[in-house]
Amino acid sequence: MVTPPRTEAAAEGAVRALRAAPVPAALVVLVSLSGVVLGRVYADPLLTRLMAGAALGSVLVSVATRRLPSWLVAPLSVAALAGWTLLSLRLAAAHAALPGGLGEVAADAARNAIPRLLTAMIPVEPAPDTVLVPVVAAWLAGLTAAEVALRAGRVLLGYLPPALLYAGALYVVGPNADPAIGPTVLFAAVAAAGLAASGRRDGPAPDPVAGLSPAVRAAVRLRLVAASAAGLAVVVALAALLAPVVAAQVDERPVDPRRYVEPPRVESLDENPLIRISGWALNPDQRLLDVRTSGGAAGDGSPRIRLAVLSDYDGVTWRVGATYRNAGRILPAAEPVPNAATDEVRQEITVGDLTGRLLPAVPTPREVTGARVAYDPATGTLIRPEGLAPGLRYEVSSVRERPDANLLPTANVPAGDGVARVLRVADGAPEPVRRLATQLAESNGAPYARADAIAAFLAEHYRVTADAPSGHAYPNLAFFLFGPRNGGGQRGTSEQFAAAFAVLGRLAGLPTRVVVGFEPKGDGPVRAADAYAWPEVLFDGVGWVPFDPMPRPDSEPRPVEEDFRPQPEDPPPSEVPAPTEEPSATPPAAAPAPGRAEGGLGTPVLVGGGVGGLLLVVGAVLAVLVAMRRRLTRSRLDTGDPGERVAGAWRELTDALRLAGHPAGPDLAAAEVAERARRTLAEARAARSGEGAAGPTDRPGDGATGLTDRAGDGAAAYGPDEAAVDELAALLNQAGFAPGSVTPEQAERAARLSAGFADALRSARSRWGRLLWTVHPGPLRWRR
Repeated sequence: MVTPPRTEAAAEGAVRALRAAPVPAALVVLVSLSGVVLGRVYADPLLTRLMAGAALGSVLVSVATRRLPSWLVAPLSVAALAGWTLLSLRLAAAHAALPGGLGEVAADAARNAIPRLLTAMIPVEPAPDTVLVPVVAAWLAGLTAAEVALRAGRVLLGYLPPALLYAGALYVVGPNADPAIGPTVLFAAVAAAGLAASGRRDGPAPDPVAGLSPAVRAAVRLRLVAASAAGLAVVVALAALLAPVVAAQVDERPVDPRRYVEPPRVESLDENPLIRISGWALNPDQRLLDVRTSGGAAGDGSPRIRLAVLSDYDGVTWRVGATYRNAGRILPAAEPVPNAATDEVRQEITVGDLTGRLLPAVPTPREVTGARVAYDPATGTLIRPEGLAPGLRYEVSSVRERPDANLLPTANVPAGDGVARVLRVADGAPEPVRRLATQLAESNGAPYARADAIAAFLAEHYRVTADAPSGHAYPNLAFFLFGPRNGGGQRGTSEQFAAAFAVLGRLAGLPTRVVVGFEPKGDGPVRAADAYAWPEVLFDGVGWVPFDPMPRPDSEPRPVEEDFRPQPEDPPPSEVPAPTEEPSATPPAAAPAPGRAEGGLGTPVLVGGGVGGLLLVVGAVLAVLVAMRRRLTRSRLDTGDPGERVAGAWRELTDALRLAGHPAGPDLAAAEVAERARRTLAEARAARSGEGAAGPTDRPGDGATGLTDRAGDGAAAYGPDEAAVDELAALLNQAGFAPGSVTPEQAERAARLSAGFADALRSARSRWGRLLWTVHPGPLRWRR
């Protein structure tokens, strides 16, 4: 039987295609193995499948267009890449349950793909922005490898793109997965098989020495043997040298590229949301959220919604200090608390007037749909990197843990470096606050008893008022704890109660933190009046336990003096105590004892001489201090270029604030110092006139009242002296940000403004206060 020529040609073509198949198949496998390696840090195999599809598609396009001109391959492959990329993004968006159309999702992924991939939490959620770069890289690697290996016939060179992609996948994974030994061995085996298949020839290989004379054949064979031996020796030597180096790197921990990329951060508004409590308290009807809750244990009521966890305190402010990583819909589960009952709570939350990036949720969230989030596993809190917007709706599924209350009375508290952050007591804690913490700790030995005693003390002795000024720095807490009741002390919002508990707890050896959130009354709107701050204490084997130091409704607080009276502090011998606002009355001189002899002059002369000498020494010291102060002022205001003189005028203003008892911290901007200066002068004048006094307050912010004038309706009426401070702050900014632009006339103007402010602030003090102001040595030694 004779085989038709067409059938024979088809059979030969099929055989050639079969013989050519190993190289494209090897390229597909090599590129797909990069997806296998990268998929080890993803929460779902979707990425591996998408990269395998990109590898197969790119190689097939090159194989199908092999007979076409080379300049047509790239446009056709890019068009196919666009189609596969859009399909991949659509599948990833559906998998992550992200809202929005395909165009919106694709644009967002194109803008943020690389930073989100490197800042995403492990395991990474296969979302559009975390699959875009790997899919495109896999397609381009497959296209390049196929063109070089198949069209140019350079198989070994064609392996370079898949090898680079594989190395990049290993680098991105870093130390977040086990060593990829299996995929690496398979990568080498497939590469070797592809090379072996590409090196085969049809028919027997030609003899390189056929047709030569015996002498020439012997010489050629000798050279071939020598070359082979030399090559073998080089390979053995390289293996002997490199094998120990490669083997030593097996146990080395790879570098994590995520450390070079800054993760999402909270805004300054969210860095300390505790200061927003007072502002919300003054606007109780403001609608912040709408909440609908399902699940949870029966009879527990509406669970608290947590906004932020504040673990860092520097004596001035509590801060979040969390590290947020981009996360997907499913959040990593934290280590469960032993012996704790759990129940699942689901909430649908719609954002109203709440601003910032912090995303409210019942602790501890496990799944979030409807919003892209970043997550901090240490605190279990969320942020939305794009920020909150009115109308944003998302659903949160949380696992609420309820520790066994029977374990608390005997539970201990952890210690060591792991909890040093929540045990740290900032320098400068007022001595009365330390004594109060010591008194409460001495009376209660067990950690839980100490925490309960602090909560009970605060609940029994202090009042809750919505108009209490914001602030939780050490001076604010001291005023809250020990200030006069009729002067604004011993009252506050949940901000002061929670901050005071946390500070007293740390002074008593308890690891504490402050939590800010909401306490809704039920499903429906969550208003500003529901904002709430509470402290938590960490116990071994139990976890973080919330405490409630707030007074009970309709309970009359007992005076603090009934249970604690701070002892008066004697000033150090080297310091002179500041005089009171009004000099105390001088007691009448005692009449000489009857019958005392007056004949001798020794005692009166000695006493008079001693008193006179002492007065001369004191007068000389005061005169020297006055002269040195005046010389310092002249050197600041008259020496140097105009910019330096403006800076000297500003130092005169800050020294005046410090002399008045309201120093401006070095972290404040000029505008913030000017605001404090105006309020300080208004308060000093109000206090001098007897119309009202304000307690110490913290820096104002989002509802904080700051240093306010209590006279009249609470609004300070600024006069020329206060308004001049803004002009001086503007001159300082001009000198700092535009050197050389300040004129001598402006420098003289700055000197007059600072002198006028200092004189106005000094004149608002008592007679003795003005005298002490003139001779106070502080400006001579305060650090510049």
